[in-house]
Amino acid sequence: MRKASNNEIKLLRKLARKKYREKEQRFVVEGERAVEQVVENGLVEVETVFVSNGIAVSNQLSSISVAIEEDVLAEVADTDNPQGILAVCRMPGEVGIDELKNGEGVIVATDAIQDPGNMGTILRTAAWFGAKALIAGRGSVDVYHPKVVRSTAGATGSIPVLSGELEEIFTELEATGWQFVLLDGGAESVSLRSVQPAKKTIIVVGNEGNGISENLLNSDRQKVRIDSAPGQDKVESLNAAIAVSIALWGLSDEVIG
Repeated sequence: MRKASNNEIKLLRKLARKKYREKEQRFVVEGERAVEQVVENGLVEVETVFVSNGIAVSNQLSSISVAIEEDVLAEVADTDNPQGILAVCRMPGEVGIDELKNGEGVIVATDAIQDPGNMGTILRTAAWFGAKALIAGRGSVDVYHPKVVRSTAGATGSIPVLSGELEEIFTELEATGWQFVLLDGGAESVSLRSVQPAKKTIIVVGNEGNGISENLLNSDRQKVRIDSAPGQDKVESLNAAIAVSIALWGLSDEVIG
């Protein structure tokens, strides 16, 4: 196995920053199981695998594997205790708005979700339930941020992604019959239990601290709450990723199944 070149190591360092990930159209997957899962899925192109500590790789990966010094890998890794393996992968292209217009099923949209763990869990759960896409609104964490990729547990690339201004995207999708489930606990919301979902449904989840933006709430789109147990007054709200998971479960029979 050859050693990693200086240029390859420089690229690894650069990919820690979003602007370079976008420029290079590449991202990093870290950890043995995550790398294995991405390879097994075959949904993204694995370009180079970097290994240290004498970690053995499969025959499938041997032709694209390079050796990297343990201290260098520790420097470029995003975790405090790296497992000695990471991969550079090519970003899949974003899904087009026209493709979404002509489809049906369920889409998840994130309005300024900022926690990488939440975004990764949302992506993974949406893929599990067979969602057609994820729309990452302005202000949402980069879906290829190392912590997001790690949180997907190898599911990165398993669901199409579209990034952009939600109001503009929503207006276009509404024109072709897409309807909305805005996760909101306000006075005008209805219980998820009472929702009769359409065949073209978009679940919208808002920022962890501020919820869904006012410009999205101030519309005729359906606002939906997830009811707590009767008398529960000790927990103010659900985690954003958990709320999406419950909504996907609640809508799965009618929309996804």
